[in-house]
Amino acid sequence: MYEHFFQCPYCWEEISFLLDNSVSKQTYIEDCEVCCNPIEVSPFFENNELLHFEARELGQ
Repeated sequence: MYEHFFQCPYCWEEISFLLDNSVSKQTYIEDCEVCCNPIEVSPFFENNELLHFEARELGQ
């Protein structure tokens, strides 16, 4: 697992999610731990290293 810190696209607070670096490309939805809004998360890993990370408002 890989902990990644970023800003919530709704409330702009810094939060962190645990990402599964054993799967190279994934997209899933997780709620912000501060404002509870759903965030669409798309991390991309190569050789267990995070190469790209995108967090969007759901439906954006």
